[in-house]
Amino acid sequence: MKAATVKSDVILLFTAAIWGFAFVAQRMGMDYVGPFTYNGVRFALGSLTLAPLLLAARPPSGPIAAPMASRLFICGGGALGVVLFVAASLQQAALLYTTAGKAGFITGLYVVIVPILGLFWKQRPSLGTWAGALFCAAGLYLLSVTADFQMEYGDLLVLASAVFWSFQVLLVAWLSPRTRPVELAFYQFSICSLLSLITAVWFETVAWASIYAAALPILYGGVLSVGVAYTLQVVAQREAHPAHASILMSLEAVFAALGGWMVLGETLSLRSGVGCALMLAGMLLSQLWAFKK
Repeated sequence: MKAATVKSDVILLFTAAIWGFAFVAQRMGMDYVGPFTYNGVRFALGSLTLAPLLLAARPPSGPIAAPMASRLFICGGGALGVVLFVAASLQQAALLYTTAGKAGFITGLYVVIVPILGLFWKQRPSLGTWAGALFCAAGLYLLSVTADFQMEYGDLLVLASAVFWSFQVLLVAWLSPRTRPVELAFYQFSICSLLSLITAVWFETVAWASIYAAALPILYGGVLSVGVAYTLQVVAQREAHPAHASILMSLEAVFAALGGWMVLGETLSLRSGVGCALMLAGMLLSQLWAFKK
C-alpha cells in the first residue's frame, strides 16, 4: 500500500473520530444553552476557521468575488445553507432527548438514504443499497422502537435530520463541481449560523454567561468538528482509496457511541447493541457494494 494512502487513511480515521466525539460535545452543550444558540455560535466559529483557507484559495490574479456573486452560487449556496440549518437544528434538538451514541448511528443512515433518494432522478439504487437499507431498517427497529411499537421522540428527530443531511449531501454533490468548495462551505456555514442565531433570539434565552459556560463544547463543535475536520477531509480524500474512505467515515457512528460511553457514561442494552451492529453493517454494505470488483 502506498505511503500516501496510509497517511490519508490515518487522517480520515482521525476525522471520523472528531466527528463522532462531536456528538458528545453537542450533548454537553445542551446543559448550558439551547440548540439554536449552540448551532449559531458553533457554525459562526466554523466559518471563521475556514477564513484562512478562503484567503489561500484566491487565485494569483483577480478577485474571487465574481464566482461568489453569481446567481448559481448565491441561490444554490443559500438553499444549501437552509437545508443545513434544518438538518443541524433537528439533530441538535434531538440530543435533548436521546444519547450521543444513538444519534451517531441514526445520523449515519444518510449514507443509505442518499442513493435511495436517487430514485427521484431516475437513478437505480444498487442491490447493495437495498440490502444495506434492510439491515439499517432492522437495526433501527431494535435501537429505537419501543415495546408498544412507537419510536422514541429523540430518535425520530434524529431520523428526520438524517433525511435532511441526505438532501444536503446531494446539494453539495451537485454544487461542488460548479463552485469552489471552500467558498461554498464558508457560505453555507455562515447562513446556517445566521438562521440559528435569529431563531435563538426568537425562541431561546441567549445569555453570554450561558455561552461562556458552554465554551468548551461549542469550541469543539465549531473549531474542531466544522473547521479542522472539514479541512482534514478535503486533504485526505485527495489520496484516499474510495473504499477505505467509505469504511473509515462510517466509523463516525462507532466513535459517537464510544465517546458517549467514555465521557457521558452512556450504555447500550444488548438489543440496542445488536441494532447498532446491524446499522453499521448496512451502512458499509451500501457504500462498499460499488467497490466489490
